[in-house]
Amino acid sequence: MLFDQISNDIKEAMKARDKVRLETLRNVKKVFLEAKTAPGANDELSDEAALKIIQKLAKQGRDAAAIYEGQGRADLASDELAQVAVLEDYLPKQMSADELANALKEIIAQVGATGPQDMGKVMGVATKQLAGRAEGRAISACVKELLAQ
Repeated sequence: MLFDQISNDIKEAMKARDKVRLETLRNVKKVFLEAKTAPGANDELSDEAALKIIQKLAKQGRDAAAIYEGQGRADLASDELAQVAVLEDYLPKQMSADELANALKEIIAQVGATGPQDMGKVMGVATKQLAGRAEGRAISACVKELLAQ
């Protein structure tokens, strides 16, 4: 399970004196524990839910880094990006733009979408099938482009 892997990796980061990795993984574990103890969670955290949490944290880190860059704080941006790099070790490999377009073409054919009015149908299937391998924003932009053709 991902929860146990993170716990073990925290120990390894402590032994290696890797401050960035340790801080990042401790934060992930804190969020995991909050999710496990949330009402209705039954003290369990599936790998799928854990991946969604890691994706969310990585996205927040990238967004924060972009804000820091915009404010001329490259030092803070590089700290955020270093933490994002640690998080990305636990995420499935992201799809390239070509791989995403090909996958979406298949989904569009599956669903039988013919134009922009079918975007909702395509997005529903695409976000489930491509979860973890592509960002929602990228999926949406590509679907919009493909359906406009």
